[in-house]
Amino acid sequence: MEKEESSSSFSTGKSAQEGALPYVPDCYVIPSSHRPDMAPEAAYVPIIDFGRLNEGREQRSMVIKEIGNACSRLGFFQIVNHGICQSILDGALSTAFDFFKLPSEEKMKFMSGDVHRPVRYSTSLKDGIDEIQFWRVILKHYAHPLDHWIDFWPKNPPNYRENMGKYCTEERKLALELMSAITESLGLGPKYLVNKMDEGMQVMAVNCYPPCPQPDISLGLPPHSDYTCLTIVLQSSPGLEILDTEDGSWKMVPKMQSALQVHVGDHLEVLSNGRYKSVVHRAILNRGSTRISLASLHSLGMDEKMETAKELVDEKNPKGYKESSFRDFLNFLSKNDLAEGKSFIDTLKIKN
Repeated sequence: MEKEESSSSFSTGKSAQEGALPYVPDCYVIPSSHRPDMAPEAAYVPIIDFGRLNEGREQRSMVIKEIGNACSRLGFFQIVNHGICQSILDGALSTAFDFFKLPSEEKMKFMSGDVHRPVRYSTSLKDGIDEIQFWRVILKHYAHPLDHWIDFWPKNPPNYRENMGKYCTEERKLALELMSAITESLGLGPKYLVNKMDEGMQVMAVNCYPPCPQPDISLGLPPHSDYTCLTIVLQSSPGLEILDTEDGSWKMVPKMQSALQVHVGDHLEVLSNGRYKSVVHRAILNRGSTRISLASLHSLGMDEKMETAKELVDEKNPKGYKESSFRDFLNFLSKNDLAEGKSFIDTLKIKN
């Protein structure tokens, strides 16, 4: 296929990554200063044995401290012994691979550029609008309450609803346990947000990063932080990088068998009054294989405002953030280009 230099953007269903173009079109090429290192340094990521949380008061106290340290230092950690069996993890990844192998017309049934849609298939960030596009395909859908949303999910592949439903259910239980541990680590107690989180949102971002012919000049996702309280990620292979705020370098998150990655999100940074920082991360690409990443994003309800805990505000630590909701983030996303470096959390910071 000859290179079409005139292509300035690609719409969903006709994108370069969906069509497996043998070159990277100009609209996917990122500035040279932002291009990834093809041999990145591995990140030092805390690995927390979550099973120890229920092994007595002393072990629980140690785990809570480890979680607090990871949240304040990196805003990121990995957990093992989290209670989700390997067959459920494998089933979710397998059914995600199968979905993206479906014919284009099947996937396009869910096509939408409206970020407010509860179930949508798209590419890049905002197809055909963003100045720079990204080598990604995504199926995003709401997942809680599961019985309300699951009938809107894809019917094909035939096991999608069953496999992804099992994963979402188990993963949500884990998220609620994690949030209780995190609020306890802040000194707010394990029940501080229980009711609001129980009634909150769970959004599944099923990301597919096809092989890219020139992974050194493009990205799967640009640098960003998640709007959430927390995000839990399962990846099929390495490709997630986090920003080391101490030296400004990008570090690759190593893949560990059965481990899940936990991101501190913007709304947790707000809650903690900046004690815990949302982690800036991005997705890089490879030439040889498709990578799947399942990101489960957890927040309060659509219009429930997250605000800074009053217990964490005093004369030395004045309130540093405005309150906001999930809908506020969606409105921000619909009006802004993340590839230009615009950040939701920056709009929430109060200049003291």
